[in-house]
Amino acid sequence: MSTLSSGLRPPPVVRPAAAAAAPEPRPARFRLSPADRDVLWLYLLTRLSLWITAHFARWVFPAQSGVRETAPVLAPFQRWDANHYVHIARDGYFPAGAGPWTSGWDNREAFFPGYPFLLRAVHTVVPDWTAAGLLISLVAGAVAVLALARIARAYLPEEGAGHRTVVLFLLSPCAVFLAAGYTEALFLAFALPAWLAAMKHRWALAALLTTLGTAVRVSGLFLAAAIGLLFLLSVRAGGGSRTWRSAGWTLLPALPPAAYSWYLHARTGDWMAWKHAQERGWYRTFHTPWEAWANTWTGAFGGTQSTGYAFMFQAELAAMLVGLALVALLARRRRWPEAVYVALSLWALGTSYWYTSVPRATLLWWPLWIGLAALSLRRPWFRTVYLCVAAPVTTLVALTFLTGRWAG
Repeated sequence: MSTLSSGLRPPPVVRPAAAAAAPEPRPARFRLSPADRDVLWLYLLTRLSLWITAHFARWVFPAQSGVRETAPVLAPFQRWDANHYVHIARDGYFPAGAGPWTSGWDNREAFFPGYPFLLRAVHTVVPDWTAAGLLISLVAGAVAVLALARIARAYLPEEGAGHRTVVLFLLSPCAVFLAAGYTEALFLAFALPAWLAAMKHRWALAALLTTLGTAVRVSGLFLAAAIGLLFLLSVRAGGGSRTWRSAGWTLLPALPPAAYSWYLHARTGDWMAWKHAQERGWYRTFHTPWEAWANTWTGAFGGTQSTGYAFMFQAELAAMLVGLALVALLARRRRWPEAVYVALSLWALGTSYWYTSVPRATLLWWPLWIGLAALSLRRPWFRTVYLCVAAPVTTLVALTFLTGRWAG
């Protein structure tokens, strides 16, 4: 832990002396540097590797034994939440008057509208719904890794810090979800540039990007809280009255969730219909953190679940421990905004009946990947250990998702 923390360089806005002496922010540069191009090549190569895996998975792991024809090319990506988003984009939230009052309802209102709205727009150009979703994730993922590399270079003094961070991120166990028709890539395409803008005191841009993030996932509110705290710290560090004039921007990200709640109330009479849909469909009723841990532990090791589900619960527990360690480390280093962001995520995920989607949430914790990169740069042996462990786990998770065996 001490080695990891010693490799992190705090951003200028956290330190009073640096903040007071910081020059005026310059306009954003959209030109790609050689380091940016290296990151994009790495990103495209990993996408190619994943697509090759998906192609051969159709042949080696068919849905049923003895079949003589493979599934369609895009079938490996037509899984779970990706289908929910397609249904929302194609049919709307309440097609033909159906809703929570309908038997067999799929609880689609649990998903925020940002991604389905964009999916419907892209579908006007790309006829296939799955292909449209994959295109969104491909472009959004490229934006996300570029921003992640730039943030890492701002935090870490070592040469190659951005490239190393992206390597660890793209080879993380749940990286397959960045390529699928899920919201992780799109959310990061807004969240990471928002954080980069906030580090440069460009509060209006940070607020606008965070607002787009809150339209995609409720996690955007956690990001808004972190950026709000970063804003307060910058004021305390000497931002003055000029900085206070930007305070109103920090409230903007609340608009999409509020508008979505208003829409759901107009259709269902329930202001929190999206939360109640999560409770019905995914056991997200409130439980204390220790109850959630105990229930997840029972699912993982109590013999109450099949081996596939038990493995998923074990992964949930491991990811939760990683998140708790990350929050403790960030708090120790007084990195309060980042600690607040991860802690709010853990609270939301760790107070359900049992843990769900915590491993996927690690993709959104950019301090984790920057911290691991710092450790690997200071201790070269760690990179070898990480890759030896992560490579088979990442491959296993990708195959279980692409073959329809995810979560049991």
